[in-house]
Amino acid sequence: MTSPLKIVVVAPDLVIADPDDDHAHSQAERSRYLRIGLLENGFNLVASLPADVFLTERLAQLQPDMVIVDAESDARDALEHVVMATRDAPRPIVMFTNDEDPGHARAAVAAGVSAYVVAGLSHERIRPILDVAMARFEHQQALLQTLASTQTERDELSAELRDRKLIDRAKGLLMQRQDLSEEEAFKKMRKTAMDKGLKLAEVAQRMLDVADLMG
Repeated sequence: MTSPLKIVVVAPDLVIADPDDDHAHSQAERSRYLRIGLLENGFNLVASLPADVFLTERLAQLQPDMVIVDAESDARDALEHVVMATRDAPRPIVMFTNDEDPGHARAAVAAGVSAYVVAGLSHERIRPILDVAMARFEHQQALLQTLASTQTERDELSAELRDRKLIDRAKGLLMQRQDLSEEEAFKKMRKTAMDKGLKLAEVAQRMLDVADLMG
């Protein structure tokens, strides 16, 4: 049986300082509704945290599978904290907000948000939203891993070609200065590398450096 997703909700403090603050009451009710929806959908709500400088440490301790940002007017500040907190240990980020500015939505997605949901807190929508966000995050991570592997292969190929050019130059130098055949020059370089515990390219580079120094 698959364990339920461990979720951390990042939200502002829900303490209502002013009993007549209708907006604060509305935000508190919205956040409460989100938490109820997560629990009713079978998710493991492990913590509700503020977006502060301690968020990175707390996420490292809790190791959630997903981070949900529940914010309104301070959405961008909260998101910035979450993105920084998940930079070294990426996790899917889902943002529930009332901010309908399309520019903010694009910026959030560009920053790494897997799902940006405006006024979408109906309980029946929560599970499909989180499922899609997780699938999108896993797809993005797979693409990043593929790109990283491709770049590594390119770097290795580039290094191999560079080493080969060094070896060919050093080999040509030996052939010219010691009147050796290509095979003899290569064998001499290889023996030097083995005797000194160096790579063939390192021997080649040292030979070329000495040749440059001697002129």
